[in-house]
Amino acid sequence: MDTYQQLSDMLKTLEEGLQREELWLAQTPSNDALSSVEPFAVDTLTFIQWLQFLFLPQIKQICQEAAELPAVCSIAPMAEEYFKSIHINGDTIVSHLTQIDQLITNA
Repeated sequence: MDTYQQLSDMLKTLEEGLQREELWLAQTPSNDALSSVEPFAVDTLTFIQWLQFLFLPQIKQICQEAAELPAVCSIAPMAEEYFKSIHINGDTIVSHLTQIDQLITNA
């Protein structure tokens, strides 16, 4: 299985995990919020919003186009901090993100 297919499968598993944990959001943030230039859009979005509405679509598009992957991916540490701050056990989501980080970084 090639890297893009593996990554696509991991993204699907992450989405399912977010839905299972009831973290999947029904409402898309405003275009202004999605246009943030800050890392993780910390000034306009929650981490989960950023993950669902910016990160996932961007990485899906890269997989569909077989475009160049980022040289380094380090999303899991941000997820750990986010879940600590809201006092939710996000171990499953962090685990999925760790696998994605490793695959992208080692590709």
